[in-house]
Amino acid sequence: MEQLRFFAEPQNRIEYLKNEINKSNYKYYVEEEPYLSDFEYDEMFAELKKLEEEYPMFKTPDSPTLRVGSVSEKFFSHKHKYRLYSLDNTYNAEELKIWYERVCKEYEQELELVCELKIDGLAIALTYENGVFKLGVTRGDGVTGENITPNLKTIKAVPLKLFEPKNLEVRGEIYMPKTSFEKLNQKALETGGKVFANPRNAASGSLRQLDSTITAQRDLSMFTYTGIFEDEIDNKEIKTHYEGMQKLRELGFKVNPNIRLVKNIQGAIDYCKEWETKRFDLNYATDGVVIKVNNIAIQKDLGFTARAPKWATAFKFPPEEVSTKLLDIELNTGKSGVVTPVAVLEPVQLAGSVVSRASLHNFDEIKRLDVRIGDTVLIKKAAEIIPKVIKVMETNIHASLPVYKTPAVCPSCGADLVERENEVGLYCSNPKCPQVVCAKIEYWASKEAMDIDFVGPALIKQLYDRKLISSPIDLYKLTIDDLLTLDLIKEKSASNIYNSIQNSKTRPLNRIITALGVRHVGKETADILVGVFPSFEALKSASFEELCNIEGIGEIIAKSVYDYFHNEENLKLIDELISLGINPQAEEIVKSDKLEGKTFVLTGTLSTMTRDEATDLIKRNGGKTSSSVSKKTSYVVAGENPGSKFDKAQSLSVIILTEDDFLEMMK
Repeated sequence: MEQLRFFAEPQNRIEYLKNEINKSNYKYYVEEEPYLSDFEYDEMFAELKKLEEEYPMFKTPDSPTLRVGSVSEKFFSHKHKYRLYSLDNTYNAEELKIWYERVCKEYEQELELVCELKIDGLAIALTYENGVFKLGVTRGDGVTGENITPNLKTIKAVPLKLFEPKNLEVRGEIYMPKTSFEKLNQKALETGGKVFANPRNAASGSLRQLDSTITAQRDLSMFTYTGIFEDEIDNKEIKTHYEGMQKLRELGFKVNPNIRLVKNIQGAIDYCKEWETKRFDLNYATDGVVIKVNNIAIQKDLGFTARAPKWATAFKFPPEEVSTKLLDIELNTGKSGVVTPVAVLEPVQLAGSVVSRASLHNFDEIKRLDVRIGDTVLIKKAAEIIPKVIKVMETNIHASLPVYKTPAVCPSCGADLVERENEVGLYCSNPKCPQVVCAKIEYWASKEAMDIDFVGPALIKQLYDRKLISSPIDLYKLTIDDLLTLDLIKEKSASNIYNSIQNSKTRPLNRIITALGVRHVGKETADILVGVFPSFEALKSASFEELCNIEGIGEIIAKSVYDYFHNEENLKLIDELISLGINPQAEEIVKSDKLEGKTFVLTGTLSTMTRDEATDLIKRNGGKTSSSVSKKTSYVVAGENPGSKFDKAQSLSVIILTEDDFLEMMK
């Protein structure tokens, strides 16, 4: 009993100091209102650190002393509990109106929207258990990110302990204030260190330091943009996104003060116009506005496409434009055989980074702009990422420069360039073109496809030049002895490369579909396809109509997939893959065949589940879903406030089920 009293005083003092320091951090870094003087803060921090050293049993995960940082050997991957989706982009008022009309169509009323400035930073997911920060993970590919919890703990705008003991996951954007960025680069110039191109790169480099003491020195901050509340009472009380953001503010998170609730799309357009120029006065970089449907029930009802929420869009501000000299036009042949012209430029600063190359899209664009080598051209960043040439500036020398001549042969192999029906580009006519072959192998080994470590462009070119590979499949025929014949490859490197290639045989089917490079099929589309057709055999036997009926797959993609899996050469390639031990099956999702041959259309808001959950239930019972009503539709499931699909179902005499009818059918 005496011993308990002995420890009670330091434990209470530690709790008091923690609370005062955390409160000071919140007031200063979130509310921007100092609570303690620097002297008082430093005194308290030093006392807390000393007490925790003397009584380590009282040091807890929410202690401010953990913000100092430590050294890690490696970041470990972590699968997100809730997927982080991307956002579709809009670029003008008309596109915003089209998006809004599409969203409102189902509900036949105007929907409230929330507008938030789109911070040019790095997305992260924070997990809180009983109000204490437990885990911080980078966005990664949206499904899996990297655990960088120690680094995130150094950021004072990230609460280590909430004002209430809540269980939730919070999404935020880590950024570096402009003033901090300028100080960092100034210091780098003085000491000969690395100079960063823009605040986002500086934030990214700071956040991914293995030594989190460096992160702690970089003055990063965070704005919170959404929360996933796991307590039932919160889910009942919080009906809108705006209410959720105010709740996050109350819990201690930094919410952008410029968030605004608007009644309709005109309010959102006005907000975008207002901030197009005002944004330059902010102390952080922003490249657009995120616009979200406010009602959470409608958000859940609208659901997601393969890559993005249907209930949100990002409006992108017009990018900066600068002029520079066009030094040359370089030609590249890609994996599809298309030859792409690239502008080689006199280096120039654009939207926070140095640009020396820019897209010219295709040869028709060169003709339209009358681009000539030696011209002064105007460039901008498309979607704030890819620089492109948009105009030739009027100069005295333009007329005297030679007109650019469209090439007739492939720059890689010299084969004739050909046009394809209904397409603008020029394509190499040689399927064995070295650059095309190497590009296909590079894509096969890339992170988003088969993710084969140690197999990059330089190694692939050397293997190709030595006639050791001529297709992605040949990678799996390589021996360690083959690899040892290459320049600069020793036994350990050869073993690493060989093992990495062999390990990729276990990649899931969606990765392999991505790696095959089917035209118009990227990672998201591959995920959708595999969800319906869980094997190579299923894809081979899929009809064009079945492909067209898949949610998120249009006729163009359906035709491309159908043609690919009915091409003799491609079928031989797949057979060879299987013979080499690469034939994964997607996870079986059908639990019964009670709905086999039945096609469902969902409309309105369901009270017991989201549309995605209803769709999954239908598929697991052997049925299919469609986004439109036709005579072939078996049932329309109608929730509250059904839209035009309900009327069409009535006109076509399609059976209409209530939600209760549907759930009864599932028993």
